Amino acid sequence: METEGKQQPHLVLANKLFLITQSDVDDIEKVRLRDEVTSTVVADDMAPLYETLAATAVLDLDQKVLESMRANIEEELKKIDEKIADAEENLGESEVREAHLAKSLFYIRIGDKEKALEQLKVTEGKTVAVGQRMDLVFYTLQMGFFYMDFDLISRSIDKAKSLFEEGGDWERKNRLKVYEGLYCMSTRNFKKAAELFLDSISTFTTYEIFPYDTFIFYTVLASIISLDRVSLKQKVVDAPEILTVIGKIPYLSEFLNSLYDCQYKSFFSAFAGISEHIKLDRYLHPHFRYYMREIRSVVYSQFLESYKSITIEAMAKAFGVTVDFIDLELSRFIAAGKLHCKIDKVAGVLETNRPDAKNALYQATIKQGDFLLNRIQKLSRVIDL
Repeated sequence: METEGKQQPHLVLANKLFLITQSDVDDIEKVRLRDEVTSTVVADDMAPLYETLAATAVLDLDQKVLESMRANIEEELKKIDEKIADAEENLGESEVREAHLAKSLFYIRIGDKEKALEQLKVTEGKTVAVGQRMDLVFYTLQMGFFYMDFDLISRSIDKAKSLFEEGGDWERKNRLKVYEGLYCMSTRNFKKAAELFLDSISTFTTYEIFPYDTFIFYTVLASIISLDRVSLKQKVVDAPEILTVIGKIPYLSEFLNSLYDCQYKSFFSAFAGISEHIKLDRYLHPHFRYYMREIRSVVYSQFLESYKSITIEAMAKAFGVTVDFIDLELSRFIAAGKLHCKIDKVAGVLETNRPDAKNALYQATIKQGDFLLNRIQKLSRVIDL
């Protein structure tokens, strides 16, 4: 694997801002995070963000610090505008583009979203090469993930795809897959996210949005609730790229392997640890309850697949939980149509009634055949006339 790049500083900052707002993070940690956020905001002269954070009581407003940042911004912009004017008068097109790009990156650095987007459009107008235009889209995507602006992210992904129709190299195409995978995961499309992440696993170079360990964490979580057992074994459980990293991520190896090996007690133990990790992840946090439901649905379905009927007590023992807990859990999933079984409360037995896929396909074929025959008969009447 090549040397890892650095995560984009603003995305590191966004994660710290997210953690500050979480009740599960202890107060001492929040004080440390607040100090780090303040240092970053002041060092990068992020006056617009500083005002927003002060208004929402995340940071304390220091008027002198704010005025100092504004003065620094004004001075820096004056220098950048002078460079742009000089490039337009005395230098070539590539130098003019570089000067405009520097202004775009400056607005991104200080956290002025609207001006950054405007300036990126100006820079794009001065850019000819498809690769360089793609890089501008990546800057926009990074901003989109900083602000969690899914509309901006979606439009930027569509724009990147249309640019690739004009050309573009494989390295950038692979990077886009990871950005799109993160977007899909953040908007609860885990199936598409798993597909895109697994496609990028051997060519991952997108260190600017998250480290490789985090990428593997997302890949495994998305795959577990999206793939069947055979695909999970081939693409995840036995994947060398995943095997080299999975041991470094707390609970993840046990979570994946205990599910695949049907070690349900171990699975529930790892499940508790993984759930804490998911709860404190900026992209997964909004889908915490949904993911918890989906993974339980997967594991209960897998367990019941082996039985025509089983006692509730035996199932509770296999999972290392109480009978009351498993009874309540199964009732919810059966009512929601997630599990195909029924509970005989008197006998304390679960009876599975899995839908017959072959029979369903046969019925669908008959129905479609009838529909086709009716259409042919109607058509033949029209032709006879």
